[in-house]
Amino acid sequence: MRIDLDEQQQFVYKVTCTECVVRDRIKWATYRAGEDNGFMAAMDRWIFHLTQKHPDADAPCLKFLPEAQQRQQERREARSSG
Repeated sequence: MRIDLDEQQQFVYKVTCTECVVRDRIKWATYRAGEDNGFMAAMDRWIFHLTQKHPDADAPCLKFLPEAQQRQQERREARSSG
């Protein structure tokens, strides 16, 4: 994970997969701004990437998969209700 600052000096979180290439030799990555709990959003996306593309991976963050799934469900419900 890399943490940078954007133009407004807000945190930006970027997680890059060292194995997956999505197009034209560009590595898979997720990029989330610091507002609205961007760190958790980036980690959730990374956890989902690991479980889908690297199911045999042994990463400590995978123990948070149930919580990531719960947050995803809550986001979906919030979008559909409003």
